[in-house]
Amino acid sequence: MPALSSTMTEGKIVEWLKNPGDKVGRGESVLVVESDKADMDVESFNEGYLAAVLMPAGSTAPVGETIGLIVETEAEIAEAQAKAPSGGGSAPAATAAPTAAPTAAASTAPASPAPSPVPAQTAPVAPPAPAAAPPSNGRLIASPRAKKLASQMGVDLAGIRGSGPNGRIQAEDVERAAGRPISVPLVGEGTAAAVSSGAASAAKAPSSPAGNSFGRPGDTVAFNTLQGAVNRNMEASLAVPCFRVGYTITTDLLDAFYKQVKPKGVTMTALLAKAVAVTLARHPQVNAATTAAGMSYPADVNVAVAVAMEDGGLITPVLRQADRTDLYELSRQWGDLVKRSRSKQLQPEEYSTGTFTLSNLGMFGVDRFDAILPPGTGAILAVAASRPAVVAGKDGSIAVKRQMQVNLTADHRVIYGADGAAFLKDLAELIETRPESLAI
Repeated sequence: MPALSSTMTEGKIVEWLKNPGDKVGRGESVLVVESDKADMDVESFNEGYLAAVLMPAGSTAPVGETIGLIVETEAEIAEAQAKAPSGGGSAPAATAAPTAAPTAAASTAPASPAPSPVPAQTAPVAPPAPAAAPPSNGRLIASPRAKKLASQMGVDLAGIRGSGPNGRIQAEDVERAAGRPISVPLVGEGTAAAVSSGAASAAKAPSSPAGNSFGRPGDTVAFNTLQGAVNRNMEASLAVPCFRVGYTITTDLLDAFYKQVKPKGVTMTALLAKAVAVTLARHPQVNAATTAAGMSYPADVNVAVAVAMEDGGLITPVLRQADRTDLYELSRQWGDLVKRSRSKQLQPEEYSTGTFTLSNLGMFGVDRFDAILPPGTGAILAVAASRPAVVAGKDGSIAVKRQMQVNLTADHRVIYGADGAAFLKDLAELIETRPESLAI
């Protein structure tokens, strides 16, 4: 599964939190913008009044485009509205769509002197803690998916306390209110079932992730922002000279160790990420990437794990310094990343700083697959399901062992076949002989 581009060139306006004529305080959120992978609140750098909305919710604008006008006083509202262009475009001054950086934003300068509207620079803000208070203006704020789910489930949004920014109602809030189990298909969590040596029913998974059917037969459905980012990255990957190498790993000891640590909150995703990271620390070439200047060797081992989103596309939450992070802390971090990725509240550095990517389809019983190399990285590891297999020992004995197939896709400009093979051999040796060392 590909990682997604971290460069934002345009944003989709999800929702205006203020109406024309509303007072806007310094630092107060004015609208919600959807970037490639996250919904971000855009706040005003100035105090004043929202005079005009030039681009309504649902519109897509490039970074730097004028989308609305903020003025200093109520007396200037009418004049600003009279000067506002119809149908969007440039204007004397306006808020601007945020860039992918968490604290940076584009802004435009006034094209005419006072009393033209005062430009209000904007920037996305970090998401607050869950169970945020309702918005101070009393308006009901809900994500598009939350509204759709509420309509399908017959849930009244007015009775829901939102857990998103400024009390914004998220999809999981609606599911919780409806009493529906909150679950999302995670590419990366499947091995917890697939590798487990428990009953066969424990390894069952839906034939396809919920939400991956985006249209009905005969429909033509436009790509959403996240899907568009995935598409661009897939096309970019075609320019990279890749090679692929596979390895079969016996998981019996890993299964046994996972049974011991699972009650302590350890997830299989964290366990695999830790194993990969520890091995990468011994193979820096596989953690490297090609840049314009040559081969770049990151100072840290940051493992990104591909996660399928309900409304389409993928996101790659990053477990930073996974080789040096305690296994139990790594599991806690992963749980937090997954929770916030579902509500599209990850910050750019939490999904765009991976040095190596892990993709797992084991939850669907997949025997083997090849993953597409994420742009900007050197390698990605595809993990398939663990299955019982009849294995011949070195002494000629026959036994039944659980085995999984892993396939490495690598950029041949920086990683050679011998590098990939040595990495997989050491990963297999760690998993097959001393998985308990991952908790040390």
